[in-house]
Amino acid sequence: MADAELQTDLPDAPADALTTEDLLDIYATMLLVRTLDERVWAMNRQGKAAIVASSQGHEAAQLASVWALRKNAPDFFCFTYYRDLAVTTALGLTAEDSLRGFLARDGEPLSGARQFPQHGAAPELKFINHSNVIGTHVPQAVGWALGAKMRGEDTVVACFFGDGTTSQGEVHEAMNFASIHKLPIVFFVENNKYAISVPMSRQMAIERYALRAEGYAMPGTTVDGTDVRASYQAASIAVQLAAIGGGPSIVEFDVERYLPHTSDDDDTVYRDPAEIEQARKRDPLEKLHALLSGTGLLSEERDAAMKKRARDEINVATDSAEAAPFPSDEDVFRHVTSET
Repeated sequence: MADAELQTDLPDAPADALTTEDLLDIYATMLLVRTLDERVWAMNRQGKAAIVASSQGHEAAQLASVWALRKNAPDFFCFTYYRDLAVTTALGLTAEDSLRGFLARDGEPLSGARQFPQHGAAPELKFINHSNVIGTHVPQAVGWALGAKMRGEDTVVACFFGDGTTSQGEVHEAMNFASIHKLPIVFFVENNKYAISVPMSRQMAIERYALRAEGYAMPGTTVDGTDVRASYQAASIAVQLAAIGGGPSIVEFDVERYLPHTSDDDDTVYRDPAEIEQARKRDPLEKLHALLSGTGLLSEERDAAMKKRARDEINVATDSAEAAPFPSDEDVFRHVTSET
């Protein structure tokens, strides 16, 4: 069966495509996210960060989605999941904010360092990640989209999750409801082909998750999630469709996961190292670097300066986060029990 493709009255290429400035901004953000990801992984190995879920290999899909929302939606709101470091960074969560979360230090803005890293709420930054329980945020995102439609708001909701999440029953219920009511939501599936240790072939009997879109009577497409421009175009079409009242879509990003599921996982027991080595040939950071260099937009000097800027920012953020105290036990019940 061929992939289901987005069928809309929109142009094949979004009118507002990625500019040279966009591509350079995305590259700078990707450098920052990759440097931050590598830092928190190292800090976990040092015993400083309790748990880390790496975003390495997912960055192009995540950043392209944010740029698609910014450039094609009148307004938007995101429901993220634990591997969305590039999404939260692009939306304004600083490196120090993230590091305080990974180190459980006072001043962490999402949950006051009371939750898993990257979990909590930042409505002012247009995202929420309530829970580490797989799939629970998908019906919540649909509920947000329903509320926006009932209030007559021009909000497009973006819901991010991995391929393992798609096996949860509530994901089916949420997508079915969203399609019936033509809600303004885009389901961004980051398919790295593993649900922790379970390969995709053991999760579903189809080759691509987007094929299930037909069962919900919504458009669906699968795109190379390591290619920024291809990911942006697919995401933009889906966002535009939601924005004009055309209902929900599934955009499945074919991405790679270079590190274990989390820092608590040992992927050597279920993955061949040769497979990971092959996957690294699709590194989104290297692909974007090659694109920018090959078109003359990125000189060696500019690239070196951008990489240094990312390292310097992460070093300063690390020092500040490590110097911060742990939260006081005096406010452990704040926002949990009534204070009246």
